[in-house]
Amino acid sequence: MNPENLVIGQTIVIPIWGRYHWVSQDETLFGISQLYHVSVDELMRINSLSNPNNIQVGLRLYIPQQKRPNIDVSAYLDVKSAGASSPGIVSEVGNELTFLAVFSYAVQRDGTLKGITDQPAINAAYRHRIVPLMVLTNFEGGTFSQELATLLLTNNGLQDKVLDEVIRTMNEKGYLGLDLDFEYLGSENRARYNAFLRKAKKRLKERGYILSAALAPKVRGQTTGVLYAGHDYTAHGNIDDFIHFMTYEWGWSGGPPMAVSPIKNVRAVLEFALTRVPKNKVMMGIPLYGYDWTLPYVSGGKWARQISPQQAIQLALKYHQSIFYDPVSQAPHFNYTDENGTEHDVWFEDARSIQAKFNLVKELGIRGFFYWVLGKDFPQNWLLVQDNFIVNKRVTT
Repeated sequence: MNPENLVIGQTIVIPIWGRYHWVSQDETLFGISQLYHVSVDELMRINSLSNPNNIQVGLRLYIPQQKRPNIDVSAYLDVKSAGASSPGIVSEVGNELTFLAVFSYAVQRDGTLKGITDQPAINAAYRHRIVPLMVLTNFEGGTFSQELATLLLTNNGLQDKVLDEVIRTMNEKGYLGLDLDFEYLGSENRARYNAFLRKAKKRLKERGYILSAALAPKVRGQTTGVLYAGHDYTAHGNIDDFIHFMTYEWGWSGGPPMAVSPIKNVRAVLEFALTRVPKNKVMMGIPLYGYDWTLPYVSGGKWARQISPQQAIQLALKYHQSIFYDPVSQAPHFNYTDENGTEHDVWFEDARSIQAKFNLVKELGIRGFFYWVLGKDFPQNWLLVQDNFIVNKRVTT
């Protein structure tokens, strides 16, 4: 936003088709061809080389664009927060999305659904050939409710009423799939949730609808804790068409400052998931936001403020701070002191952290990735989607 005022450490994306490689000591053209998966003959032709055994140190070689894999990309849109801006937000990034998960319809205790103003977002999705997914949650009183989930999952009649409402809404609004985001279920609801999934899958499949789910990040099968214990990766892998693995929020607003989505944690979750779930059902979660913590951090104290990557750069500029990059978590960060003398610690995402995640997607060969949440300004991300992948479109014109 301020091209004449860049921040030290800020990452700039230079959009070119392909890349350059500068020859280092002891490198060979064959070795370089293996590194980039481009034949020696092609490198010689494109760079007008006559002798593959005579390349000089410091020579700049042009490396043509590598083949981009096809990928599914999903994103959540909180239409209550986005409001009237929802269709514009969808349209701005619509070419880079396969699925739009519209958040959310909340289950009520009487089996009805607490609705949202979603038709403009659904219509925008269709204009960009995006599959709209209806998100169903156990959200009550501003949080995910274990009590509400238990009420639903122990009452077959209530489940049938909820699914009737879901299918009626999907038919009426034009949804093509259902995404279940049931959180904080606890171990007592694990088997019950699996049974509800099977019931939902049967009814949706009869009508040609797809079923996905959002799952908490786990690295072992018997993970304890109310957030994790109710999610059975193996059962979901057998039932769901694909799964949104929520690989973010290690750094969260109520916790100590750290990267929101450290790459080693993301890798651990996905590698475990792949022991339980087929590759073609695994979707990596990516945050489109960061956090600004006040220091010193005190447990139970002031919660961190959620910010977009662009806002993070503006903060660094405003307070004349350099941006640093943590090579372990693969995330940018910086500190600053505000006008009141309060210290802050900021962690966010940039082109480097996103590229690290995209590299992991390619390495693991999974179905794709998804974002929480649209509406956070992060133009670098969408440039890198275009550079790395061909985004599948599953709505025909």
